[in-house]
Amino acid sequence: MARSKSSKKWLAEHFDDHYVKMAQQQGLRSRSAFKLLELQEKYHLIRPGMVVVDLGAAPGGWSQVAAPLAGESGKILALDLLDMDPLEGVEFVQGDFTEDESLHALEALLNGREVDLVLSDMAPNMSGMSTIDQARAMYLAELALEFVRSHLKPGGDYVVKLFQGTDFDNYVREVRSLFGKVQVRKPKASRPRSREVYLLARDRQVG
Repeated sequence: MARSKSSKKWLAEHFDDHYVKMAQQQGLRSRSAFKLLELQEKYHLIRPGMVVVDLGAAPGGWSQVAAPLAGESGKILALDLLDMDPLEGVEFVQGDFTEDESLHALEALLNGREVDLVLSDMAPNMSGMSTIDQARAMYLAELALEFVRSHLKPGGDYVVKLFQGTDFDNYVREVRSLFGKVQVRKPKASRPRSREVYLLARDRQVG
């Protein structure tokens, strides 16, 4: 099948991308690893011994960053609809986070332990129809927040990818009601023309 002009343009941009080249040079699984590295450098989100859940993990860029930071005493649990090659120190669940079966598999690996940090880089398969894509993205963000409500320990942190658009402000307000400090960040590795931002929520409040 012949590629469309838009897909050819994306491929050209992708392979000329500074962060793609850096990821290849440094043995990182994805350019998105640099987004978490930037947040880690500034906010020290991941520390030894932490329990970290990585939602929307494949191909594993964020888990690859998190595992050595959490160390042997830590625990990294990753989930994605797509398969992911094994990573040392990371337990992986392949499944659809919108289905109860996948959530239960993740909870089984937790085995009752509370989570120190939830990372969600989940995004829907984009249809190109902005209204539909935004609704799907916000649905995934709501599911991630439900997981946070159930499993993130008091004082814990949450990082979630959002797309600016319908219901964005309402979601930010909802997260602010649960955390001591909430900031919207756009890491340098996020493409400038993307509506993608990351919500950094710190210090989960009790009650």
